[in-house]
Amino acid sequence: MKLKKLIDSNMTNFNILREICDRCLNTERWQGNVVLMVLDMAFTSVGVSYFNVVVPKIKIFQNEFIKTGRINSLSSFAQFNYKEAFHIWKNIRSWHVACEIAKFLSTVSENDRESLRLWANNSFLENWMNDPVAKIKGVGLISYQYLRMMGGVDTVMPDKIVKKVINDILIQAQYEPVYENMSFIKTVEVLAKKTGYRPIELCWMTWFHENSAKISEMP
Repeated sequence: MKLKKLIDSNMTNFNILREICDRCLNTERWQGNVVLMVLDMAFTSVGVSYFNVVVPKIKIFQNEFIKTGRINSLSSFAQFNYKEAFHIWKNIRSWHVACEIAKFLSTVSENDRESLRLWANNSFLENWMNDPVAKIKGVGLISYQYLRMMGGVDTVMPDKIVKKVINDILIQAQYEPVYENMSFIKTVEVLAKKTGYRPIELCWMTWFHENSAKISEMP
């Protein structure tokens, strides 16, 4: 099957990729700190370079506010005066998104990890625009999907890199490329079943493909 061969050829460093995907689905990114996962999503939503901008900025925040104990939960972050961290990240929309998500998730459970996982597993793609997180101004489908993945949902986010790599593979295998977001997500989920991979693995495969030199810096 040409499609599977093409995907297999792009699955470089699969053991590392699988480990990262497992950690993502187990809500263990950023050493399991949900506040940092929410910030990761909010900062990434701006569209800047993940490895060159987002990761270094979150590490600075982690050192200044998480490791020092100034912020120790979603509920404490929800009350955070983000102007204190403007020297790290100046985009107000990102802070608003992160704080509003933290405020909502802190009402789901007293345990941060449980809150994210409960929300993610009770959110549904077909009804995503009515989801409490998606209703927060500044949260789009890509950000929504990214947070669901970190909450344990095996799916894919339709960002530009994922679309580019997957559609290139589809074209090489003589299939029609898919550009509409919802159709793209469904296509990748079907593709995963046909090729024996998980949707999240196909998603991360594309980032490995585009950023192979930076994979060692993954949080």
